[in-house]
Parts: sequence; C-alpha cells; structure tokens
Amino acid sequence: MNTTIVHFDLDTFFVSCERLLDSRLNNKPVIVGGTGDRGVVSAASYETRGYGVHSGMPMKMARQLCPNAIYIRGNAGTYTKFSKQVTEILQNEVPVLEKASVDEFYADLTGMDRFFGCYKFASELRNKIIKEAGLPISFGLSVNKTVSKVATNEAKPNNQLKIDTGYEKAFLAPLSIKKIPMVGEKTYRTFCNMGIKNVQTVQQMPVEMMTSVFGKNGRVIWQRANGIDHTPIVEYHERKSISSERTYGQDTINVTTLKTTITAMAENLAFQLRRGGKLTSCVTVKIRYSDFQTYSKQLKIPYTSADHHLIPVVMGLFENLFSRRLLIRLVGVRYSGLTTGTYQINLFDDEKKTVNLYKAMDTIRIRYGDRSIMRAATIGDGARTIGNFTNPFNGEPPIVLAHRTQ
Repeated sequence: MNTTIVHFDLDTFFVSCERLLDSRLNNKPVIVGGTGDRGVVSAASYETRGYGVHSGMPMKMARQLCPNAIYIRGNAGTYTKFSKQVTEILQNEVPVLEKASVDEFYADLTGMDRFFGCYKFASELRNKIIKEAGLPISFGLSVNKTVSKVATNEAKPNNQLKIDTGYEKAFLAPLSIKKIPMVGEKTYRTFCNMGIKNVQTVQQMPVEMMTSVFGKNGRVIWQRANGIDHTPIVEYHERKSISSERTYGQDTINVTTLKTTITAMAENLAFQLRRGGKLTSCVTVKIRYSDFQTYSKQLKIPYTSADHHLIPVVMGLFENLFSRRLLIRLVGVRYSGLTTGTYQINLFDDEKKTVNLYKAMDTIRIRYGDRSIMRAATIGDGARTIGNFTNPFNGEPPIVLAHRTQ
C-alpha cells in the first residue's frame, strides 16, 4: 500500500504572528530578525521578496535592499505560543505527527482513504488551523516527505497542492534543482558549473555520476530528484531543552554587560519553563570569544523553575567559565533535562509569598509580554535587546522588580 504524507508549513510564520497581533502590518513589507548590524533575517513578508530579501540574509543587506520595510526584532515566546497552538490542533486530528520545526509539520495519513479522502481531510484540517489559529498555512500531499515538501513550496502562499501517485517525477522535472531538499547554495553552484539547473537533467543522469561528484549525498539527491524518498515520519515528542543566545553587535569584555545579559536570559527562560509547566535539572552556560573559540560548562541541579535558584547557578557557571579575559562575541544559557511539573516550595528557604510573587509576575508577563516585568539586575545595556518588549503601559517604563538573588 502506498503511503500518504502531508506536509504543512505556516507561511512567513513570524511575520504572520506579528500581523495577527497588529493588523496595521497587513499588506506592508515586514522583516523580522536581529536588528543590529550582525543580525540575520528570520522571516520576510512576500512584499519584500521583490527587493531580493529572504530569510537567512544579513540584516544589514536587507536594509540596503528594502529600506522602507518595517523591521521587528521579534519575540520567541510569542511565536512558541502560536506554534504550540497549531501543534495541538494537529496532534488531536492526525494519527502520526512529526514537528520538523517551529512552523513545519509532517503527518502520515496512510490508510485514511478507506474512510474519507486524505486530500479532503487535509483541506478541512488546513481550514481549521486558519480559523482557530488565524494563521495562513499551506500544504502539499504526496507519497513521501520530499515530494510533499516541494509541493508545499509550490503551493505557497496560503494554498494547497496534491501530487497523484505515479506523477512525482513529472511534477519535479521542470523545477529548479535548488528546490530539492538537501541542495544548498554550495551544491547548487556545483550543479551550475556542470551546466545543470533543473531537476529533469538530474533525472536523466546515471546515479554513478552523481555519486562520483557529490559522494554518498549524490545518491540521495538523485533519488529525491526522481521522487524517491523512504524517510519515515519521526513522531513528535516534547522538547527536552530550552535555550537563549545573544551575539553582541560589538565584541565586549564589559563584565557588567555580560552579567546583565545572562541574568536576563536566565530569568526569561525560567518564565518559559513555568509557562510551559516544566522543570529543569541541568543548567549550561556558553561563551564564544572573538576568536570563535567556544566553551561551555554545565551543572546538574535539583528540579526547579524558580529564578532565585537558577540565576545563582548560571552566574556561578559564568564566573568559572570566563577565564580567558578576551573579548566575547556570544553568550548563551540552556536549561535541559526537562520534565513536566510545577514549582515546588523548598523546605529550607522558600516561603508561600515567594510562590505567590512568581504567580503574580507570570500573570503580568503572559498578559503584557515577557519583558513587561523584570528584575532590576536585568536593566542595562546587556538586556536592552533581549526579546521583543512591547510596552503595554503607553510609553511608561516597565515594572522593575528589585529582588535579592543571593
């Protein structure tokens, strides 16, 4: 029996989320990503494509190509919330779901044609996501993951496409070889140097020629160009870690700035844990110096999601790690070993008022944004550009929580 795989992709996901929150952005060129000179475009609306802007492009170049666009730093917490909403809709409807990324999903619908058409079912599911989540989404339906993904990209924006069994090669043949998954810029340039630009030419080539040029990846590319892909659906499971990183616009050795940054990261990630009903048992701190040498340290801890337990651990790891006294390019914090649970009172040093304080803080953050209330220690140059803070208080400064963490 032939398999039936559907690939869902939320169109310009970050931009769509921002437009859902602010309708004034509709039909305007919008670019989401790091706003500094070293920033990278995370998502670009279709209105910017005519200027040559695309995801992964340096933000500095995007500003030169499309200076009139609206530039937004973005908020990972907001996008995670919308992604989780779509994930829950799909999990409740499909038998097997793979979450390939924050905005991309595969589902195995094999055998469902016995009860109702797979294409009809996928169409109804797409309409349900659009109605309940308010986000545009496209899908491709075929016998395997590769063809379905390519079909989705051809269906965009906000549309759907079915490739009937037996027509995979015919569908792929006229397309650019660059549209085959696994073919990046470097591989594409190699194909161009060989005089190959479309999939049909690869379909006509002997597989031995592909392997002689590209090695074992050549066989995989040849198979995918011919519509052959036996990659299974990897069933979605809850994530086991969360992390945050900051690349500075200019390398720094300012210890105050560095500590402000990682404190803000530790606090924000702790909030993400509590909002998701998670506890962490392992904390990792990472430093990348200006010479691109990267170091990290981690520590196992009792399960917790409390700021006043996690921040001292993060600071201690940083103190032990920061020994070279060179300029620092990047810092990062990661919580791993996650498990489902809620904050537990420590018998020795926690009080009920501490738990109530966290509940009140989190309520404000959920309603007004994760940077609407913060510790005084996180107010500074190192924290100004962490996350996307939209002030709900009409221009007033955020609430500052002065709280001892030691």
